[in-house]
Amino acid sequence: MMRPMLLPGRLCMLSVAMAAVLLAGCTAGPQRPEAVPLAALRRVADDPATQLRWLDRVTWGTSASSQAELARTGLPAWMGRQLSPQAQPLPAAAQAQIDAMTISRTPLPELARSLEAQRKAADALADEDQKKAARQAYQQELNRLAREAQQRFVLRALYSPNQLQEQMTWFWANHFNVNIRKDAIRALVGDYEENAIRPHALGRFRDLLGAVLRHPAMLRYLDNAQNAANRINENYARELMELHTMGVGSGYSQADVQELARVLTGVGVSLQPADAPPPPKMRPEVQADHLRQGLFEFNPNRHDYGAKTLLGQPIKARGLAETDEALDRLARSPATARFISRKLAMYFVADDPPPALVDRMAATFGRSDGNIAAVLRSMFESTEFAASLGRKFRDPVHYVMAGVRLAYDDRVVQNVDPLLGWINRMGEPLYGHETPDGYPLGEAAWASAGQMNTRFEIARAIGSNGAVLFRAGDSKAPLERPAYPPLAESPAVRTMQAVLAAETRTALAQARTPQEWNIFLLASPELMRR
Repeated sequence: MMRPMLLPGRLCMLSVAMAAVLLAGCTAGPQRPEAVPLAALRRVADDPATQLRWLDRVTWGTSASSQAELARTGLPAWMGRQLSPQAQPLPAAAQAQIDAMTISRTPLPELARSLEAQRKAADALADEDQKKAARQAYQQELNRLAREAQQRFVLRALYSPNQLQEQMTWFWANHFNVNIRKDAIRALVGDYEENAIRPHALGRFRDLLGAVLRHPAMLRYLDNAQNAANRINENYARELMELHTMGVGSGYSQADVQELARVLTGVGVSLQPADAPPPPKMRPEVQADHLRQGLFEFNPNRHDYGAKTLLGQPIKARGLAETDEALDRLARSPATARFISRKLAMYFVADDPPPALVDRMAATFGRSDGNIAAVLRSMFESTEFAASLGRKFRDPVHYVMAGVRLAYDDRVVQNVDPLLGWINRMGEPLYGHETPDGYPLGEAAWASAGQMNTRFEIARAIGSNGAVLFRAGDSKAPLERPAYPPLAESPAVRTMQAVLAAETRTALAQARTPQEWNIFLLASPELMRR
């Protein structure tokens, strides 16, 4: 059982009651074709309460503005637009914050070369104190760039009209996980999300797979930058098959991993400018195979040009084209269709999704050549999806985003650092999962008693002192008054109240102040799920 939290006076007693209820309830990229409404959704009840449940699942959380947009367009048309998003602006105050970021203004090759020069200059200093200070400054700059990537993600998740695209960007960044604690990935992760993940989040899986493979963040994280003929590194090849495409137990062998690692030899990273001379001592017969684009490089000197067999079939291509042939084979494998479809269903439907639904999604994956939006469409139109609404447990990122979207939909936060701190306290820091499997998608990982205690404290932070999100710069500046959001006045909250459980309504009725009312709503079992 959850132990009482040490809160003062009457709030302490009410918080214990509310926490018990809470614990009990927890047991835009390229232009796309014009949006086509999901006609099958015309059979779905279109009452306000049902609309909120769809918003909670498809977006980062219900807000008054998204509720109004859905009511205005209707569910079939709204879902069609989410699946085929067109470029839409963020609120000006949010876009201004993004535009001011270094990662938004400086191309990655220029940024990476500048940082490498800074690192080398620090290492070259003779004075130990100066060297220590210079190395510390280098690390601080890496931290700042990673923080910018986290801040940019949060602003888009909170305010982008293309909410499904933002959800899918997070899903794929977690699926193709990299960790900012390794190497200089802190400087790369913003571009990785922006240019490898986001443009393909609702596109073809094969295109996404190829964009990830060519990005230096992935090549460094899984050590393929060190993979060379006669010095084989199997890390990326193994995870490419086990975690990114086919999945464990899908029929591939250790020999397939070894062959794929040989295919990937020479696929790496270079900080040299694109017009710099090719690597020295390159054999004339392979010199034409050399390729340098941005920070990506295919170096024929490091590639194993021997014969290879993958998944029982020979690799017919040569050089870098071997990689494309291998990715084609992996992306079109029936095992990949099923593995990706099941993971999407886990994210959007249930921890253990219905096998019949996964089968239909996998069939769509195969028929559409891995069209992600088509696979999602088949899921959204299913009866299984509609039946699951309101039951999927929110992981920490979803929980915090949902709370802030509900509380402050009408204003753009000026300081997302408190929000990032709340996510970190619950153990899901953005780009912070150390192993390549990404954060778990299931309830068991996030529903412990300790997690629930932390969520209550975060509900209290948002519900009573949410004004910290609007205190830019000086963290000691006084908070605006009132320091809490007027949650009870939100049209979305008024709609939500009609379907709250009796226990939640009882807890809300006991609140003596607007702050207490906010806390109890944000900590309710209903807000734990989407």
